[in-house]
Amino acid sequence: QLEDQMTVYRDDSELQRINFTAHESPQSVESELYGLLKKCVTICEATEGAFDPTSGPLIQLWKVCREEARVPTEVEVRDSMHRVGIGRVTFDDAEETVSFPTEGYGFDLGAIGKGYAIDRAVEHLTRERIDDFLVHGGHSSLRAVGDHHGQGGWPVGIKNPLFTEKRYATLLLADRAMSTSGSNIQYFRHEGRRYGHILDPRTGWPAEGLLSVTVLAPTAAEADALSTAFYVMGLEKAREYCNNQDEIGAILVPPPTRGRTLEPVVVNVPDECLFFVD
Repeated sequence: QLEDQMTVYRDDSELQRINFTAHESPQSVESELYGLLKKCVTICEATEGAFDPTSGPLIQLWKVCREEARVPTEVEVRDSMHRVGIGRVTFDDAEETVSFPTEGYGFDLGAIGKGYAIDRAVEHLTRERIDDFLVHGGHSSLRAVGDHHGQGGWPVGIKNPLFTEKRYATLLLADRAMSTSGSNIQYFRHEGRRYGHILDPRTGWPAEGLLSVTVLAPTAAEADALSTAFYVMGLEKAREYCNNQDEIGAILVPPPTRGRTLEPVVVNVPDECLFFVD
C-alpha cells in the first residue's frame, strides 16, 4: 500500500499524481503522506538543505548520464537546480494540499520512504501488543523495539565501507532506529574519477568527504533522512548537529589516514552499546 502511494516508478502512484499536476493547481494529499512531507520540510530546514525531497530532477539527470556513461554538464546541473528546493513548494495545512511553483518540480522520497514504511510497520506491531521485535528494510534501515534474548537490545552489524562483505562494528539497538548511508556500492567511474549516488541538493553534484554514516534516531524516518543529510553535510557539520540534538547519535567514517584502518567518529552513542571488530 505504501509502495503504491510513494513510489516514483509508477505513474499511477499518489506521489506521481502530485508530481505531474501540482504545478497546475493545489493537489490534495492523504493525511499521513502530508504529515511525512511536512516532516521533510522540518528536516530540510534543520540540515540547511542537505536533505531535500525535491531533488528528483537532479536524481533523474544523474541517472540518465550514468546510463549514457557521461557526467552532466554544468548547464544541465544548473537547469535541474532551478527545479529543486522544498522552500518554494506551497503547503496548505488547513486543506492538506501542495502546489509547485513551476512544471518539472517533484518529490522523490527515496531518502526517507523506507524509514517511514518501517515506522508504519512498528505502529502496527505495537497495536498488536507485540513487545520485542526488529523491523528492517534491507541492510540500510531498521528499527528495534524491546529486547532480544535478554541482551539489552538487538545486536546489529555495521558493514565495513571498504570491505562490504565484512562488518567493522556491532551495535546493540534498543527502542531506536538506525540507518546507514554511503556511496561504497552505488557509484560509477568516468575518466578515472568516481561519482557516488548521493547528491548534494545544494550544488547538484555528488557529495564527497565521508565513506559512510550510521545514524541512530527515535524513528526510522528520521534516521533514514539524517544518514543521507549527514553524508552530504560532512564530518564537522554532522557532529555539530548531533551535539545539539541529544536524541540523535551518529557513527561517521571518514577516509582512512593510515592504510585501510578505519577511524570512526562516534557522537551520542553510548560505549556500552557499540562494539568494534578488531
